[in-house]
Formats: sequence, structure tokens, C-alpha cells
Amino acid sequence: MAPQWTAQPVLAGRGLVKRYGNEHALAGVDIDVTAGEAIAIVGPSGSGKTSLLHVLAGILPADEGQVFLAGQRIDQLNEANRSELRRKEFGFVFQNGMLVDELTAQENVALPMLLGDVAKAQALRAAREWLDQLDLPGLAERRPGELSGGQAQRVAIARALAHQPKVIFADEPTGALDTRTGEETMRALLDAAAQTGAAVLIVTHDRDLAASLPRTVAIRDGRVASEVPA
Repeated sequence: MAPQWTAQPVLAGRGLVKRYGNEHALAGVDIDVTAGEAIAIVGPSGSGKTSLLHVLAGILPADEGQVFLAGQRIDQLNEANRSELRRKEFGFVFQNGMLVDELTAQENVALPMLLGDVAKAQALRAAREWLDQLDLPGLAERRPGELSGGQAQRVAIARALAHQPKVIFADEPTGALDTRTGEETMRALLDAAAQTGAAVLIVTHDRDLAASLPRTVAIRDGRVASEVPA
């Protein structure tokens, strides 16, 4: 049985505004994210979906508004502290995996833990366990160029989860995959995140994927246009 998580937001944005010149990518967005939940962020191209993800993750600073992680305000942190926060508390899955070509699958998964000062032997052992859990036995020593698209995305998922983050940010994680592989990859991500209690925010144009998630937030012209709760 899946763990039961509290309703206290693990991540929250209040009045988020992001401008590029005279254009508003975000025009006053409020959002609460509860531990353990999966949310689809949808909307047309240029609506502000990815900007919202980047502001919540501390990749981009908001021009106005506040971001809270576990009740603590994080948008006022300097870049060094935001970088440390992303490394420890957040995980990321991108459309094309963004794996390091020179590293093996096991080393790619271990990388965030090694950057977080986990002992090498411990990090590599945990990485191999995550690869096994995501149905990638025997692929630990392969490099990204030796993996299929679906396998590479599972390695990216393992890397995102291995350091036990509070929130996973996924930007079009199935965009480069065929339908069946995409569905399998999403099941792997959601099942693995559910075991750790990590919240998952997924930016997607895939209507079927969005419909399969318990909550959808639609962004249009930098604002929350609609929301379908669980």
C-alpha cells in the first residue's frame, strides 16, 4: 500500500511573476504542491509552463512573488545556495535525458550523490540498486550512447530519485519517446516517486499523459487558467 502523505504543501508559489523584456512569462501564479502527488502542467507553447517549473526549482529567479519549500522561503537565496538546494532537495528529468556521455549509467545515477559528498562506494551501490529497481539490470556499465531512448530516460529517472529529493521536475519527459516507451517510462517514474514520497511536476503537451495524472494545472498567458484536482 502506498504511504499516506499530509496535505501540507511541500512546495508553494505565491504571486509568481517572471518577465522577459516587456513580455510576461508568468503573470501572478499561485500553486501548492503536496508531498507524494503528481501534477501535469499543461498549456500551449509559450504559455509559461517551463518558466513556472524553472522558477519553482530556483533555476530562474522570479521578478515578483515567493517560493516556499517545506514552509521555508527559498526565492531569496543567493545562487550558490539555490544550487545546493537543487542538488539536495530536487530531482530533474528532461526530454532528452541530459546524461553525461562520458560516464556509465551507474556513474550518471551516482553523480548527484557524489556532488553531495556521499562516499563513492555508497553512491555507486545505491545507484546500482536504483538501476535494478527501474528494470535496468546488467546495464550499469553501459554509456548513454549504448542505451535505447527508453533505457536512457530510466537512467535519468534513477539519477533524479537516487538522492531522495522532495520534488521531481520533469520537462516533457516522454517527448522524445514513442507512445509505448513513453507510457512505460512514466509508470516507472511515478511508481518510483511514490515509493519515496517525492512530488512530481510534469510539463507536457501529451494530453493522454496529463489525463492519466490525478491533478492538472493549465497555464495560459502566464496565469493559471484552470485546474482539475485529484
